[in-house]
Amino acid sequence: MFAKSFLAGATSLALVGAAAAADLPRREAPPPVFTPVPVFTWTGFYLGTHSSYAFSDRQNIRTVGNNDASGGLTDTRLNVLRERRPSNFRSEQDGIGNVGGGIGYNYQFTPGSGFVVGASAEVTWTDISKSYAYYGPVIPGVNTAPDPSNLRQRLDYLGTVQGRLGYAFDRVLVYGTGGFAYGNVNYSAGFFNPAGALAYAGKYNEMETGYVYGGGIEWAIPTDNFLNRFNFIGSFLGSSALTLKAEYLHYDLGSRNVLVNATGLTTATGSYTSRFSTEGNIIKAGFNYKFGGL
Repeated sequence: MFAKSFLAGATSLALVGAAAAADLPRREAPPPVFTPVPVFTWTGFYLGTHSSYAFSDRQNIRTVGNNDASGGLTDTRLNVLRERRPSNFRSEQDGIGNVGGGIGYNYQFTPGSGFVVGASAEVTWTDISKSYAYYGPVIPGVNTAPDPSNLRQRLDYLGTVQGRLGYAFDRVLVYGTGGFAYGNVNYSAGFFNPAGALAYAGKYNEMETGYVYGGGIEWAIPTDNFLNRFNFIGSFLGSSALTLKAEYLHYDLGSRNVLVNATGLTTATGSYTSRFSTEGNIIKAGFNYKFGGL
């Protein structure tokens, strides 16, 4: 009897304990903490550096004579007509430019993907130059040897102040650009007699202005990319991202007349006018340090 009573009591206690436990609140794991992924934006200032390759197109050096034979002057017009001096000489230049740099600002309307507007100012030390030699024909009864001519053209640097409009696909930005261009040009012409003496000379070395237009693409490197090791400036100036860029620009700095006057070293008199133009293309590749939060 005692054993049966003991078992019945134990069973009752177990049932009561189970019912009480069922009434207690369940102990569930806490929900995971949501950490939003930062959305990249192109908004912010940037500064950077680049190298370049420049090549000219549609550049010509045109020369005209300013005198006829009246007054005993050398008939420089006839000399050009006879091509003793080059009437039209194609001037082509190309070369890898030295280092360049710039600063700018972008504003993105919607983070992630969306339209981007901006402005920038850059300078590229191009230092492209070319010297051309020309030898006129031997004309019976006029000269017994070719008349040498030397034409030289150089672009020391190219500066731009540009606006840009583009569209960002998250970390990739495609844009068009255009604006004001300026650069220092150096033009010179030297016309020699058959004996090699300098008969006429002229030069121009000043800054010229014009316009520029083109487009480019820029890629913001993810922070876990090994290329970000080059973002050494970030620890000093607070750069938030490193971007790689490639850009094509067409520039036009206009034309300039250069008076090529008699030097007095020979019996030649009168003068010529050589018209130079500076127009070409430049391809830039480099990187920018972006300052602005994600």
